[in-house]
This record gives sequence, C-alpha cells and structure tokens, in this order.
Amino acid sequence: MSWVGQSIHRKEDDRLIRGKGLFVDDYRMGGMLHLKLVRSPYAHAKILSVDVSAAQQHPDVVCTLTGAEVGRQCQPFIEIGPDPGGKILDYSMGIEKVCYQGEPVAAVIARSPQAAADAVELVEVDYEDLPPVMDAGTALLDESVLHPNSGTNLVWHDVYEWGQVDAAFEKAEHVVKIDRLHFHRFSSTPLENNAVIASWRPQGRIHFWCNNSFPAFAIQFLAPALGVPIDQIRVRTHDIGGSFGIKITSYPYMAICALASRKAGGLPVKWVESRSEHILGSAHGNERTYLDTEVALDSQGVITAIRSRHLDDCGAYPRYEPLGCVIWSQVAPGTYKLRNLRIDFTQTVTNKCPVGPNRGYSRLQHLWFLERVIDICAHKLGIPGDEMRLRNYIPASQMPYTTPNGCVYDSGDYPRMLETAQQMIDWAGWKEKQGQARQQGRWLGIGIGTTLDSGTNNFGQARIVNPYAPFSGNSEVANIKIDIDGSLVVTLGSVPQGQAHETTTSQVVASELGIRPEMVSVRPGFDTEWNTYTGHSGTYASQFAVSGIGAVHGAVEKLKGEMKRLAAFVLEADSEDLEFGVGEQGPEVRVKGTDRSVNYWGLANLVNVNNAELSDELSDVTLNCRYVYRPPFQVPDLEKKYGNLTLTYAAQLHIAVIEVDRETFRPQILDYAIVDDCGRMIHPQIVEGQVHGAAAHGIGAALLESCRYDADGNLLTAQFSDYVPITALNMPKLRCSAIESPSPFSYNGAKGMGEGGGAPLHAISAALQDALYPEGVLITDSHNPPGALFEAVLAAP
Repeated sequence: MSWVGQSIHRKEDDRLIRGKGLFVDDYRMGGMLHLKLVRSPYAHAKILSVDVSAAQQHPDVVCTLTGAEVGRQCQPFIEIGPDPGGKILDYSMGIEKVCYQGEPVAAVIARSPQAAADAVELVEVDYEDLPPVMDAGTALLDESVLHPNSGTNLVWHDVYEWGQVDAAFEKAEHVVKIDRLHFHRFSSTPLENNAVIASWRPQGRIHFWCNNSFPAFAIQFLAPALGVPIDQIRVRTHDIGGSFGIKITSYPYMAICALASRKAGGLPVKWVESRSEHILGSAHGNERTYLDTEVALDSQGVITAIRSRHLDDCGAYPRYEPLGCVIWSQVAPGTYKLRNLRIDFTQTVTNKCPVGPNRGYSRLQHLWFLERVIDICAHKLGIPGDEMRLRNYIPASQMPYTTPNGCVYDSGDYPRMLETAQQMIDWAGWKEKQGQARQQGRWLGIGIGTTLDSGTNNFGQARIVNPYAPFSGNSEVANIKIDIDGSLVVTLGSVPQGQAHETTTSQVVASELGIRPEMVSVRPGFDTEWNTYTGHSGTYASQFAVSGIGAVHGAVEKLKGEMKRLAAFVLEADSEDLEFGVGEQGPEVRVKGTDRSVNYWGLANLVNVNNAELSDELSDVTLNCRYVYRPPFQVPDLEKKYGNLTLTYAAQLHIAVIEVDRETFRPQILDYAIVDDCGRMIHPQIVEGQVHGAAAHGIGAALLESCRYDADGNLLTAQFSDYVPITALNMPKLRCSAIESPSPFSYNGAKGMGEGGGAPLHAISAALQDALYPEGVLITDSHNPPGALFEAVLAAP
C-alpha cells in the first residue's frame, strides 16, 4: 500500500511531546563556559572605548572579548551583493562604531550564566552619538552614512521591466494612482531563540552545536571570516524549536562563540539568546515602501500594467541581502494574468536591526502590494472584490503558466479555490449580514487574500543582483542504508525545525519498499560529518517536499536497484521477478508467487560481514546509497532578468470577515476560511498544521506584531508586553480546506508549502478596507491595530 497521503502518527511526537527532545540548551559538557553579550544602547554611535577590566576581575569570569579583538582576528563577512553594498564591512561585533541598537560590542565568558550576566554589567563603553537614519527615504539622502567604507547608504538599485508598459498605459481605459503603501517591519517568535555552543579545538577544528536553520550557508560565511577551511568546521543540530527563516542569519553569533572558545583554550562556550535579545538583535523581516504606483486597467477592470517605485529597508547590514531585491520577482504578477510591469527597486541600510528571511521572504511583501492594488482598484472602479479577482486570475487552463519574467507556475486553480472558500464561509450569507450591519451604522467588511508559496529556489537569481555571484541552481542530499543488523536508516541534509521531516520521509520510503513507516529509522537533526549536504542544503523557501523528498526518493531508488541485484544473486532469480514487502522475518525481497525470500539482515550480512560469498559483479553494491537531487534549472538571462527562478508554486486563499468597533476601533475577526493547494499532500494533517501556523503568523503581523522604532533608533517593542505575539488565546477559529493541483515538476506531484503567512495580511487589509471604505478609508499599511485604524478614519477625506 502507499503511505503517502495518509495522516499517520508523527515519528517526532514521542520525544517532543514527552519532553525527550534535544535542544541546544539541553547540552551539558565538561568545562562548558557561558557567554553574555554587551549590546549597544544606541542606534548609531562611535565607540570611543571599551573597558572590560572590572569584568575580568570577577572571580568566575574566564575571559572577555571585544569588538577590537574581533577586528584583529577576523575578516569581515562576505557580501552577496555588488558595490556599493559589497564594500560594507560587517563583523560579528561593532569595531569602531555601532549601527543599530543591540549590536554586540563585547562579550563576557564565565563559568555560569549568572556570573556572565553579572559581569556584563561591569563593562563600561564610551560612545559618541551619531545622527540615526530611520527610514529608507532618508537613507538615500546620505546625510548620515552608516558605513564609511561604502560611502553611501544605498545597497542596491535597478529597474525591472517586462512587457510593453508604456504602450499598455496609452491604451488604458482607467489609470489608478496610489501615492504610498507601506509594509511594516515584524519578525518571527520561535519557541526557541537562537542558541550556540562552540568549541575551537587546539587542533584547529571548530565544533558548533546550534539551531541555525541553514548551516550549509552559514559555514560559507564563517570559514573565510574565521580563516579556516570549511572542512575544519563541524555543525550539528538536533531538535530546533522553529525558525521561519529568522535563524538563517545567526552566523555572527556563531563566530563570537568560536572566538570566545579559542580565547578560553578550546573549552565549549554556550550562548543562549534571551527573548528581548531575539527581538532586539536577531533579525527582522524586510520593511518595504511602495511609492508612485500607477495601475493601468481596461474597461472590464482587468489590470494591464503596473509601474511603481519600491524602497526596501534591510536594516544595518545586508547579510542575506540583496537576495530579497530579486526573490520577490518569483511571483512578479502574483496570481494574476498581468503581463506588463516596471518596478524601480532600491534597497538601503538604516540604523535598525538587520533583516533576515522571514516566512514568505520578499514574496510576502510583494504579494501584499499586489493584493492592495487589486482591492484599491476594485473599490475605485466599483467592482466587488471577488469579481475583480476572477477577472484577473490566471485561469487553470493556462497552467503551466509562464510569467512575464520567465517563471513557470507549475499548476493551480485560483478560481476554484475562491469558490471553495466562499462556500465554506457562506459568502452570500455574510454579504446579506454586511448590508444589514451598514444600515445599522456598523463597520463590517469581507476581504480576500490570495498568496503564492514559491518553493525550491533557483539560486541563479542571485546573479540578477550580482552577475559575479557564484551561485545557481539548487540541490539537496539524502542517504539511505541497510545497516549491519538489517535496519533501514535514512540521513537527511534538510535541517528540520518542526516540519516533521522524519515522518514524511518514512512515508515515502515505506511506500517505495512496501513496508511500514515504523520500519524506517530517520536520523534526527543535521551533522556536516554525515556528508549529506551541499551548499544549498537546509529548510527554507518551502522546498523539502520537492528537493528533500526528491533526494530521498532518488536514494531509495538507488537502494532498490542494489537490493534487487543482490537478492537476485541470493535467490537465483531474475530481478524482474522480485518484489518488496514484509514477511515473517520482517522487511524482505521475495520472488513473486513463491515462498523464496531474503530479509534485510540477510542482504546486509552478505555485503558487510560475509562478502567473500559475493560474485565480482556485485563488488559495487554497498547498500549505502547517497543521492543528490538537482532541479532542472538554468542560469537566468541577466540582462532581461528573465528565467525560471523557482520550481513549484503552492497557493493559499483566505477570506476574513471583520467588524471594527466604532467606539474603540478594535477589529474583531468574525469568520475566517482558508483553502490550501500544495499539490499532492504527503501527510494532510501536517499540511493543515502548517496552514494553521502560517495563518497565525499572518494574523499576528496584521493586527498585533510590529517592530516599532522611535526617531532616535530605540526599539519600542523589544518585550512581549509591547511586541504582543499572537497566541492560541487570540486566534480566531479557522475553517480549513484543501484542493490538490499536482505539480508536473516533482516526482509525486507534491509542492513545498508552509509560507502562506502572507494571505492573512492580504485578507485582513482587504476586509478592513471593505469595512471602512464608506468612510473614505484606503488601507495603505500592512499593520492595522486599533490606533492605526483610528488615525486612518481621522485622516480620511
């Protein structure tokens, strides 16, 4: 039978629910030291002096580390982008100046976390204030430059243009102008914050135990900065308490711990981030402003062209940027049949926490922009929001669909998703209730949000922002073996963080071998010494169901081939007459229609400890098969910015019904429906869990969560009491459903999924606008708590 498509018990649950998980802070090692950081209270300042002498006198302090030492011992981290951003000098600590509140300037290493925390208070740092730069528009004036070596706050700029934009505007029946839209800065709040244990051994090897979610990327930054070959760096993870992309950029803290360990004679040094540190100095999602947007439409309300200017604020250091300056173009037209676009895209640094990939990275912002365009145009033209989408959606009959910039949407049926969601929520019934509410003077709105979840990146897109970037394609590795005792063991390179890779892997392997999932052992976590990784390996960009499972499938197919050859020799049968299954002695290979079989132990015995009986023709059989999955990508056309930038496109469609209280301006979600399409589902319950998580992330961002700074660069929301993360207590009840549009580009029709967190931002913005449009309100910001709605109503014409 096939186990794919069944919601079996998750393998991970036994240890995680019973408190048997192994997270970084659970590691206890002999002689382990603890590190605490001294962070800058200023957003922009010169460092005049750092005095650690008092801290060093603390009886339990082993050593200290300052930015000046880091500058002498390290090279700056590599920059992905070209000049001028490529000239930025980025170290793990502030050397001569600090560029955001919370930037580390020193570290104290002690025998206990309590002693380190006490000694941090003894470090004295002298600063000289510099004018802070707090938004991308101001940054472009270069009145206060963050990075003197670069000479400008500009990181990257270019113009994307596809189709005949000006011609479309000349023919337009309607032109809608939108002066300004703003996508706010927020982050992720994983259960487990960043954590690192580092041991720089006297022999020169560096061992990391950490929860970085893209270690294959991290070591490419760490090795040149620390001056060691990649082979001398070992990175291990086990259980990770969530990432959502934010933990990709934790490598500066890994470097600090490694340097501290070397100074402490190679003893392991542990750093565990506090919640306020995480909000203040880990990474935030990109903040983006959309200016001077013009939309051309025909007489039926079909959008024929868009031209707009986009300003992206990446915080104090680019780090994973300027990849976000191109990744948005994976979904350039969104779910719409838009063929003509001109986007003038600029990215700058500001005196805020550096950004990192945050669930739906860069596509999230762009899709919100497109959904705002759809709804604002719909209201301006008097077209209902659902009808506006139906007139503009890419029809299912055109799938696979090539976008204006050469991306290929593999499959999807957006009109069917909308119809399904409308049935779930009783659209007609809510429309009737809305009419009654308006007669009573109540503000009730219904909004739709459609989002795409593009998965399995083509890193060749990096060359669009930097033609000399040494990246292209994608790859993932899996290894499967029959061990000496006959057990089946799978090793992944995917670095799971709660997505149940062990469960879904066992389903795929069991289905291919005709056995039960509990007969498949999947090693938890990641270890560079397992040799199951490439430079692309990791869990990000919704790719495991395609690249990770593609690698698993390739490895099991190789293993099946070897098993058949070996079993044919043992059973003196033709390999075509063999089948896989479970017998009285466990998993086996047998001759069809007979009782002749050999179990996995028998096969492993021949290869590993009894191989003198093998013939020479079987000398290459190891029952230990490594497979590298590589998607069929090409390098994009860099001049035209044209090419397929990702492999699969999952979709989510959300409908929100919201009422805004006229007295308090508090928005209340009255009903909420979600339809997901991630192709063929491997484990429907896991899919629904990902849908719930993405919805929570997006609802929290839309109504509660925001990284707000004042004019001096102070983060005003560095505690949960101010940041207000969404919890189960303030989540609405969700109606969830799914359709399946199998991908023609993956072996089993599956697509990556999990980054649908953008859809609530779209749907809630649309519902709020629908509720308040009679008051003259357009929703132009992605974050809309009561205070923002009050201001919007006051400012309405």
